[in-house]
Amino acid sequence: MASATLPKSAPSDKLVKDLLQAFDNLFGLHPGFRPVHAKGIMSSGTFTPSPAAAQLTRAPHAIRPSTPVTVRFSDFAGVPTIPDNDPQGAGPRGVAVRFYLAEHVHTDIIGHSHNGFPVRTGEEFLEFARALAASGPTASKPTAIEKFFAGHPRAMQFATTPNPIPTSFARESFYAVTAFQFTSSKGESRFGRFQIRPEAGTEYLTPGAAAQKSASFLVEELPRRFAAGPVKLRILVQLAAEGDEVSDSSITWPDDREQIDFGTLTLTKIEDQTKLELRKIIFDPIPRVDGIDPSDDPLIEIRSALYLASGRRRRAANA
Repeated sequence: MASATLPKSAPSDKLVKDLLQAFDNLFGLHPGFRPVHAKGIMSSGTFTPSPAAAQLTRAPHAIRPSTPVTVRFSDFAGVPTIPDNDPQGAGPRGVAVRFYLAEHVHTDIIGHSHNGFPVRTGEEFLEFARALAASGPTASKPTAIEKFFAGHPRAMQFATTPNPIPTSFARESFYAVTAFQFTSSKGESRFGRFQIRPEAGTEYLTPGAAAQKSASFLVEELPRRFAAGPVKLRILVQLAAEGDEVSDSSITWPDDREQIDFGTLTLTKIEDQTKLELRKIIFDPIPRVDGIDPSDDPLIEIRSALYLASGRRRRAANA
């Protein structure tokens, strides 16, 4: 079985601040909004675990009949006015799921619509973001990002893989970035990665059809879809096999790896994002729940610290 140890140290404050500044340089500063995935829409509903979930982990939401959830869908860029049909800045799209386990107790899943991540470490992530910001249309050749890609082929693959535009946020698949260690009530552990797939299947627009859509068609479509009935998304866990790398988010696993049905999200309504409790949400890439632990992937701690720092900045601007 694949194995790894838990994270050993928190990232430096300087690295977190430098990453926030790099995103501001890339997308501009938009007070009160997230530095990436700024444009989004929130919904709510319930999570119902599958019988297999309780065999995989003793986490509370895997063994209870149901758990309330809030789910945020988003475009990629840190620009709150990014068009949903922008072929460059809107994808990969994001999803964040909050499971409410008790008062002030929760756990999250965060993913995006690309299977994998461009880099392995926070330092490489900073270099990547800085290179993107320095590689505008007037930059001299070779650009900073071209130089970065020369030494980071997985980052180039991430950036050049097409991000087709879905017909709906509810018809998109999402992949959690990092691997987690799932431990059952019997003490048995397996490493795996969350995936979220629409029960209705994925559906994408042709470039020509996408160009004809309005700038907020994804955000506007979801309330109409809910008016016709609930939206259901399946949560799966792709399990690591012997020898699979569980500590590097830039390395994906083959599609033939075993997948466990973790359960179903049934979303029933759109939430008013101006509500104070929703505006204050800071999603966390670290599960922080018994039965689901992080691997020693170095991105886990830096992403968590980055979400916290940007969330606090957003809260201060919205106060």
